[in-house]
Amino acid sequence: LFFLSGFSSLLYQIVWQRALFTIYGINIESVTVVVTAFMIGLGAGSLAGGAISKDARRPVLLFFAAAEIGIGLFGFSSLTLFHWVGGFTLAMSPVATAAVTFLLVLFPTVLMGGTLPLLVAYLVRRSGNVGRSVGVLYFVNTLGAAAASILAVVVILGKLGLSGSVTLAAAVNCVVGASVLAIHRRARA
Repeated sequence: LFFLSGFSSLLYQIVWQRALFTIYGINIESVTVVVTAFMIGLGAGSLAGGAISKDARRPVLLFFAAAEIGIGLFGFSSLTLFHWVGGFTLAMSPVATAAVTFLLVLFPTVLMGGTLPLLVAYLVRRSGNVGRSVGVLYFVNTLGAAAASILAVVVILGKLGLSGSVTLAAAVNCVVGASVLAIHRRARA
């Protein structure tokens, strides 16, 4: 499931970057804003997920499922939202446009960043091994992202376009979230 989570996250980055390029143009500033928003969002999400996961009483799988579903719901509406905001920012200064673009992708990237520490906490609670938990999860998630980077260019974008690709990513997030929710419920029973 974490492979699929990494897959959809990188697919979003590719699609959202291309969608934002069509709105704001391809230049070093727009690339910098999108990549910076992704990196800051992932880092902030990681800090937030780590803080949430410190309390052993918190149901980290439930938080993970909620994050995945939240990412998916944002993903379904993201291109429409980007185009609406793109029209809204036409009269804004480049700095204001950069700030709006940054804030646009910050919410889902914070959720994406929170997923690793939540799952690490879950696995550590089960196995007691921090190094193995972090290593395996990071490997699996990165492998999913690598698969998305290849498949997006070779197959997905050509067959599905931007809209279909982001819908695929959103559906994957929702399936992952629903699956983890079912695992959480089964574990509680």
